[in-house]
Amino acid sequence: MNHRMKGLIPFVILIGLAVLAYTNQDKKSNDKEIDKLKAENERLRTTIKDKSSGMRKQFITSLTFQDNNAEKAMNFYIALFDNSRIIHINRWGKEAPVEEGRIMKATFELNGNLFMCSDSPAHHNWDFSPAVSKYIECDDEKEIERLYSKLSENGEVPMPLDNYGFSTKFAWVIDQFGVSWQLNLQ
Repeated sequence: MNHRMKGLIPFVILIGLAVLAYTNQDKKSNDKEIDKLKAENERLRTTIKDKSSGMRKQFITSLTFQDNNAEKAMNFYIALFDNSRIIHINRWGKEAPVEEGRIMKATFELNGNLFMCSDSPAHHNWDFSPAVSKYIECDDEKEIERLYSKLSENGEVPMPLDNYGFSTKFAWVIDQFGVSWQLNLQ
């Protein structure tokens, strides 16, 4: 684990404890929150340790949803890709600027790649752009066809599955959530 990551973990814990100190919750509630923070800290340490072996830094794809689809999209992707899991979900509370229970921040893994998603309380003048996409090198014909079928369902297909001369098969799809994917089979 690199020096910056080691320094970041206590900082995250310190911020969490400071927030708890300024709330008007009773001691029992604070103890529960502290236990949650400790558990999250341990999950983050494990994730960082897993990710830091063999890597200097981990880049995380962050998906900001403006239509409250963060959880639905995350679950769709987790079911679609092998070796995937939800790492942690932090939800908006009662006093939030969005509906209670929506995702404030969630981290998840898709086949070894870290992602983060959230339901944005603010509506921005931007959304997902096809100019930035997730590129997947598929292992075989069956995989590319399965991913193409599922990702294009209720979405858009700027480039249908075909041989464009630079690979055996290629497709560019924008899924039902607006996220752009390039699928390639050498």
